[in-house]
Amino acid sequence: MSTITMKDSRFASYPTVLLRIGLGVGFLSAVADRLGLWGAFGQPNVEWGNFSRFLEYTHTLNWYLPVGMIPALGVIATGAEILFGLLLLVGWHTRAAAWLSGLLLLTFGVSMTLALGIKVPLNFAVLTGIGGALLLANCQSFPFSVDDLLSRRTIHRFTEHDQN
Repeated sequence: MSTITMKDSRFASYPTVLLRIGLGVGFLSAVADRLGLWGAFGQPNVEWGNFSRFLEYTHTLNWYLPVGMIPALGVIATGAEILFGLLLLVGWHTRAAAWLSGLLLLTFGVSMTLALGIKVPLNFAVLTGIGGALLLANCQSFPFSVDDLLSRRTIHRFTEHDQN
């Protein structure tokens, strides 16, 4: 019996495009929510609606930290999500962005579990995000990305250099 594996397929790396987009847009959508870009709290599909509500949630998840650290933690988390979201969307330093995204999501998932129980991270598919990020970090190529474009340019330069 013969089986076809994606590893041997020339299309094997294309699912990374969807994974990059899903993770990147997911991060940016969460940031948009906490900045009120999806609307005010209470509207459909709005989790926070403003940054102060997000900071309240951050404090809930990080109940063991001094209250004075919560604003800085919220800003750091938001900055990381913007950075990782953008890097993943354009596919620049994809492997590092994916590893760091997985670590950020793991931290978030552990905090959610400790503060609110296991059901909450399951509802938000945090484990799926962690797994997806770590899978992406282990991929070999990233089509339709800045990484791919830079790699092609480097190969092209080496080819030109070898021909001269």
